Amino acid sequence: MRANPVKQALKSGKPSVGTWLSLGSIVACRFLARTGFPWLTVDIEHTHVDWETATHMFAAIADAGCVPLARVPANRHDHIKRVLDNGAHGIVVPMVNTRQEALDAVAAARYPPLGTRSVGGSVHALNFGTTSVDYFQNADKEILIVLQCESPQGVENADAICSVPGVDAFFIGPNDLAANMRSKDGKPPSAEATAQAMKHVLAACKKNGVAAGIHCFSVEEIQTRIEEGWQFLAINSELRMMLEGVKNVLDRLGVKQEAPMAKY
Repeated sequence: MRANPVKQALKSGKPSVGTWLSLGSIVACRFLARTGFPWLTVDIEHTHVDWETATHMFAAIADAGCVPLARVPANRHDHIKRVLDNGAHGIVVPMVNTRQEALDAVAAARYPPLGTRSVGGSVHALNFGTTSVDYFQNADKEILIVLQCESPQGVENADAICSVPGVDAFFIGPNDLAANMRSKDGKPPSAEATAQAMKHVLAACKKNGVAAGIHCFSVEEIQTRIEEGWQFLAINSELRMMLEGVKNVLDRLGVKQEAPMAKY
């Protein structure tokens, strides 16, 4: 069975930078899987991507030698089971706020006796270049499990969440975290409060030997976060990179854009 190089890199303390796929384009992901990113996350939480399209995207990414990950719509056993049975090499689970929720996510991604994942599917083995029998025996060692920290509760419980065996990375979603840290009157959190929350998560990850992760929006931010000790880093999305590329061209041509087209 093919090893998961992203899981190996994180375990060895190395950083790994990938991006988010939000357009649901199989052709686009075929190209992106060959650019050099070690992993690509198919976002099924906030996009129109359906299960069949996601399955073809996982296959296109895996066939290119890249690692296909899936952000599931929610921390549910059926969602986690379905993306893994259809060929994802790992999961990104949103809104994990407690140790119990972390335990549930990890269990759904592992076969008994370590977890509760049921035995089924077929294309998962194809994406790992192996047989179903080999996959069932070794998948628990290679599936990457990333949990998302997107609330003050998740920050507060970071140590308990990261102490769950099987968690590979704890990943901050900065937009949702900032939204959930707003005051009762809707005022956004201060830069100091946000920085403190991030430091708390980073410390909890380091204490428990879990890779700290965060979504970034520039190469400069990626470099800063790596220096701070963050390992699992997403930069933008294919949509944002496409529109930023267009903006750069239009700026050079002197064409004025009325409004930014994408933020994430």
